[in-house]
Amino acid sequence: MAMLTGPLRISSLVLLEFRQSVRIQIRLHGNDRNKGYSQSEGLQMLRDFQIDLSAGILSALPVDWADVHQRAEALSGTYTLVGGHRLVDILHVATALHLGAEEFLTFDANQKKLAEAEGLRVLL
Repeated sequence: MAMLTGPLRISSLVLLEFRQSVRIQIRLHGNDRNKGYSQSEGLQMLRDFQIDLSAGILSALPVDWADVHQRAEALSGTYTLVGGHRLVDILHVATALHLGAEEFLTFDANQKKLAEAEGLRVLL
């Protein structure tokens, strides 16, 4: 984040996935205190995320989902049988391609392979 000169551009898919991930971690913690995030910690993460959106640190870009789905279908047909890619990973890469991204952020090794195969420079 320190290297960025402007906002981090994200899609509504990233917004949804982040929020859903935090919520499921709160639920996991409620069932087993050794897992996930406490409710107060998780809710603070969601508030901080919203603050970053409101402050312009993160910028949600509009997406044409019909185009993304067509790109995702093509990626799936090309790479899934060989690479075993999950749908959400394919959707993220398809969205980046749709938005004309040149760089892609991921911590997932398999998603990294897919993004690189499509010519995106992956930053970890």
